[in-house]
Amino acid sequence: MLIVVLSCVDAALTLSLMSHGAYEVNPIMAPIVGGSPLVFTLIKVGLTAGGVVLLTLAARMRAFGKIPVSFLLYAVLIGYGMLVVYELKLLEETLLTV
Repeated sequence: MLIVVLSCVDAALTLSLMSHGAYEVNPIMAPIVGGSPLVFTLIKVGLTAGGVVLLTLAARMRAFGKIPVSFLLYAVLIGYGMLVVYELKLLEETLLTV
């Protein structure tokens, strides 16, 4: 659940940063973010939630025969946490220079 919440925060921060001149570096999401903010958010959060559901269903399995899939859920959570912290720092720097 926390991964999906962080995905929502990431979407909001991305849109906020873009309104201050930033650009989307993810080549899959870049064409989508230029359109409707609502569509961007729904697609981003929907893809993330779908991935979380699949990883949760496979949590007792092993990826590549070695890595527990449940470990991947924690890795995604940590990754999203680090991304949100990075975006908050970017936003702070952006607001300080305005």
